[in-house]
Amino acid sequence: MLGDMAATLTPDLSFLLDHTSHVLRTQMTAALAEIGLTPRMHCVLVHALGEERTQIQLAEIGGMDKTTMVVTVDALEKAGYAQRRPSSTDRRCRIIAVTPEGAEMAARSQEIADSVHAAALDSLPDDERAVLVRALTRLTQGHLANPVEAQGVRRARQ
Repeated sequence: MLGDMAATLTPDLSFLLDHTSHVLRTQMTAALAEIGLTPRMHCVLVHALGEERTQIQLAEIGGMDKTTMVVTVDALEKAGYAQRRPSSTDRRCRIIAVTPEGAEMAARSQEIADSVHAAALDSLPDDERAVLVRALTRLTQGHLANPVEAQGVRRARQ
């Protein structure tokens, strides 16, 4: 009886979104690992390039906690891709500055990220690609724009 009822219920959107997100993250992680980066390192490099951003600002953009952000920036510094520096506008703040080597790595990692995303979209028929992106964009800007407070739910990457 329950099996029959399950077949008539609304599709399990949570499973569909979670599964596709998980698989896409694993593909991205594997692809970036080929050049020695993690998705978090990629995120920090790309978002630190455009403007002066503090470690806290970059952590918020990447959905990272303080400890994870420190470890990520430490790894970027060790690799020679980023440096912690005083802000040019507020000497009390430290920003993450991307080195020339880091800028090259950010460009390479962005190409990889773009190719992983393109491969996922290319797996769909032409007429479904734009519809999917438009629908997901509408959900993230509308009904699913803001999470509700709930115990035991991890924060999604922003």
